[in-house]
Parts: sequence; structure tokens; C-alpha cells
Amino acid sequence: MVDVGEKHDVLRVAEARGRIRLKTDTVRRIKEGRIDKGDVVAAAQIAGILAAKKTPELIPLCHPIPITGVDIDVEAGDSFVEVKATVRSVGKTEVEMEALTAVSIALLGVWDMCRQYEKDEYGQDPETVIEEVRVVNKLKEDKG
Repeated sequence: MVDVGEKHDVLRVAEARGRIRLKTDTVRRIKEGRIDKGDVVAAAQIAGILAAKKTPELIPLCHPIPITGVDIDVEAGDSFVEVKATVRSVGKTEVEMEALTAVSIALLGVWDMCRQYEKDEYGQDPETVIEEVRVVNKLKEDKG
């Protein structure tokens, strides 16, 4: 593991986004609150926050950092749900892995909650795709 002990603490922010393609009927159910497992948006937000906090346990050699804030925004289009995670820290290393992990796990949570509506006659999910998971913005505010 890389030694970051000589670095000084600075404000760091990372924003990541991703989306999951779903059937239009599934997205309509999400918007109308008609998913049997519950509130998809709330579950995705909680999953994303927990994932950001657990990132060092999931990614080898990822430093545990003091996360000061996590915001998870969930927006439904016509045939997709998009998740945006913004992670903030005052620490020694960047927070992109935490933001990417938050988006990824939030999207997996959406998939899990909606699987019964996505399956075809063979039990497969041919239209369900997680895509475009990426870092879209980073900030390092060095006041030293």
C-alpha cells in the first residue's frame, strides 16, 4: 500500500455517474412507486452511501479516508435510471473510488429491486444494462 503519511489533508470532492437501462414499464413503475420490493430511489441512495463508506473493504489497497459527505441523486428517464454520487473528504487521498463504488452499488440495488419486471420468458434480463459508470468531476482544494 502506498504511504500517504507525508501528504497534508485537503478538501477533495469527486462526482461519478452511471445509468441502468430498463424496460419503460419498469421505469414507469419506479416513478409511480409500484415496485413490490419498495422505494427504489431511497434504497439506491442508502446503498450508495453505504458503498462509499465501505470502499476500502471492497477494493484492495484503497486507503480508508475520512468521508465528510456523500450525496446520491437518482433520476429516472423514460428507459433508464441515472445515479450521481458526490463524495467529499478532507484527507490525504482522492475520493474517486468511493464515488464510483457508490454509483455501482446503487445501480446494482436498482437492478435487484426491479429484476422481477425485467425478466423475459426464459428468466433472463436481456434489456437490463448498467452502463457509462464514470468520474465526471474532481476537485482538490489545496489551501496549503
